[in-house]
Amino acid sequence: MTTPTSGGSPDEYWRRPDTSPERPAVGPAGPTASPPARGSGYPGPPPTTPPPAGWRPPVLLRPPPPRRLPPQDMAELDAAEQRAQRLTYGVGTVAGVLLVVLVCVLCSRLLF
Repeated sequence: MTTPTSGGSPDEYWRRPDTSPERPAVGPAGPTASPPARGSGYPGPPPTTPPPAGWRPPVLLRPPPPRRLPPQDMAELDAAEQRAQRLTYGVGTVAGVLLVVLVCVLCSRLLF
């Protein structure tokens, strides 16, 4: 970024350049083209050509249809989930009790 060298107001640097018809706008790549006439708008996407008829490679092997999954026993899944939850809570409880005992032992050593 460059600093303004003119003696104008501090906001003069941030104003847009004058784009009057007497003074054409100059961009980084030189003078810019005049704005399009009103109503010309967007000309649309470029025309496309359809692909040739045989553009896809030939299919030599067809994959077999997917196998059927075995039926699920929802009652057994619920029971297994409950057992896993009890095991998780048990391990967490044992770890919590051990941490409390360890903190109590360390604090008692500091106090006595």
